[in-house]
Amino acid sequence: VQLVESGGGLVQAGGSLRLSCAASGNIHMINVMVWYRQAPGKQRDLVARISNDGKLNYADSMLGRFTISRDNDKNTMYLQMNNLGPEDTAAYYCHLEEFDGRAWRTYWGQGTQVTVSS
Repeated sequence: VQLVESGGGLVQAGGSLRLSCAASGNIHMINVMVWYRQAPGKQRDLVARISNDGKLNYADSMLGRFTISRDNDKNTMYLQMNNLGPEDTAAYYCHLEEFDGRAWRTYWGQGTQVTVSS
């Protein structure tokens, strides 16, 4: 399984970005796709997660500004980020958790950088 993120870049405060994570390979039906982010010198934090059947979870600080979604036909997950602020500057990582019938397996993407200027 490979995960490729895209959509990061430089944006001014108050702006928006849409990140994508395209998954390829043999992906099992029961899975959860997750966005994490990591700012320089800080730990990697959960942003939002979405299961194959559409269950959503957000970190409290993202509620109302970020929207996670997925297209199961394309094996792609999205993160719409609105009203961005400098505190959102981080590398954003895609994470996949899948159940193969006996165990959960996890995969990471390489990350995409988001930089918000004030």
